[in-house]
Amino acid sequence: MQLDWTGIDHVTKVDPEKAMPADPASLLAATDLVMVGGSDGVTEENTLETIEAVREAAPDVPIFQEPYDADQVTKATVDAVDVLSIPAVYNGDMAHFVGKHLSMYTELASKPASMLGTSLPVVGSVIESKAEDAVADISEKIVGEGYVIQHTDSAAARTAGATEPFTTEEVAGAALATETFYDFPIFYVEYSGTYGGPEDVAAAAKHVDETVLLYGGGIDSRVKAEEILDAGADAIVVGDCFHDDREKFAETIPRR
Repeated sequence: MQLDWTGIDHVTKVDPEKAMPADPASLLAATDLVMVGGSDGVTEENTLETIEAVREAAPDVPIFQEPYDADQVTKATVDAVDVLSIPAVYNGDMAHFVGKHLSMYTELASKPASMLGTSLPVVGSVIESKAEDAVADISEKIVGEGYVIQHTDSAAARTAGATEPFTTEEVAGAALATETFYDFPIFYVEYSGTYGGPEDVAAAAKHVDETVLLYGGGIDSRVKAEEILDAGADAIVVGDCFHDDREKFAETIPRR
């Protein structure tokens, strides 16, 4: 499934390990897309609880699951979201580049009962024809996501093994590779709680036309939100202030 990004410029990242704010519906009414995921303490159980809480609070807002481990994904979570995005962290370790995609499909191949439902016919680890159809249905929701973590003193960086940030030139190269070589529909520049400014976004934006360019990190005001969007990002991703500061979250909504 390819999400229609038309009109999406504000994404809210909801961390299953953190408490949902009071009256989330009033906050989520202003966002265009909810991304569910986190680096610490995230399980299949709290992921599903979070997805269900978001769906109840904002039934018309698309939900995008961004797991960091295949254990966070089951048939229930896949059924509950619109898109399942698997990051490939360019400046991380191999387990969080190729490994993340391989582990997801290993789960599909070897544990179909957890991913596809216990009623599907399985012989050993071989999925029979009906189950293969179900795998194809799930795969329609899965997209790859090129990812660069620029704040290397963060939980996300430690989880992904990202020890060195990319230079601006390397960010531009990663954006170009995302679109022309890997053909991922999304390229994400992640500053993980700190504000990186527009330089990396502007460099990446020169090399993507079809790929959606996301920026996340330190967005806590309309000035920062609009600076990043003006630099060429298709959408900003706002996380911490959704959980921590309602007033700052409201300020991140771009003028429309």
